Amino acid sequence: MQNLQWYPGHMAKTRRMIEENLRNIDVVVEILDARIPFSGRNPNFDDIIADKPRLVVMNKYDLADSSVTDKWIAWYNKNGIKVIPISCSTGMGISKIAPAARELIKDKLDKAKEKGMNRSVKIMMVGIPNVGKSTLINRLAGKASAKTGDRPGVTRTKQWIRLKDGLELLDTPGILPPKFEDQRVAVNLAYTGAIRDEIMEVELLAYSLLEILRDNYHDLLCARYKLEGISEMEGHEILEYIGKKRGCVISGGEIDTERAANILLDELRGCKIGRITLEKPEEI
Repeated sequence: MQNLQWYPGHMAKTRRMIEENLRNIDVVVEILDARIPFSGRNPNFDDIIADKPRLVVMNKYDLADSSVTDKWIAWYNKNGIKVIPISCSTGMGISKIAPAARELIKDKLDKAKEKGMNRSVKIMMVGIPNVGKSTLINRLAGKASAKTGDRPGVTRTKQWIRLKDGLELLDTPGILPPKFEDQRVAVNLAYTGAIRDEIMEVELLAYSLLEILRDNYHDLLCARYKLEGISEMEGHEILEYIGKKRGCVISGGEIDTERAANILLDELRGCKIGRITLEKPEEI
């Protein structure tokens, strides 16, 4: 797997924008992908956000292995971080976000009320690319207020959205750390689409992904692609097997492994293989 070290210019600009706007923010809502609850956190947010009240929401709950998600919620709670699992697709858990944000600044709201003021709550939404920030804002707003897409980099500028119930939301572009100290983090981000496929060697990515699925979701993998006897196979062998099963054959009977790799990644991200979480708390 290639060594990923990168930091596009717009991400440096986003970091500056987040820092400049924090003084006007009451609560930061950090959004994670439930399939990569550790890799999906930008460790730089701890320094950027500092002591600003923060709420963590774990999106894409419906795509993740719920038993592993429960372990992650317990892990974060143990480390003093409250987590709300949500699904922007189904709407699950989203109604809990506004009350939780208000609870974090209850003292400020109570003092304003004593003075006869009904102040709004200003929330900044942060997270890595393609985690669902804009989709969550649209869910909270009840309309398409923010741009969305199934690829990283759709939101490129800040967007303020006013909600009826006294919330003001600031959507920010997804931001990754300047470099990845642990390459497992980079690869997990690539599996879920937080890093553009154009900069990855998708076949190498598929090889390592298949070995994770072989070891942790063997039955789901075999059922999806009608495979047998893969327990001792390496990732490249399983990919060729899948390519054959899916008819990814080119002239001379050679398997088009690049096409098979793209099918695998698309189906992982679309939850067609099953509900999968790619890392566990005990592995951290």
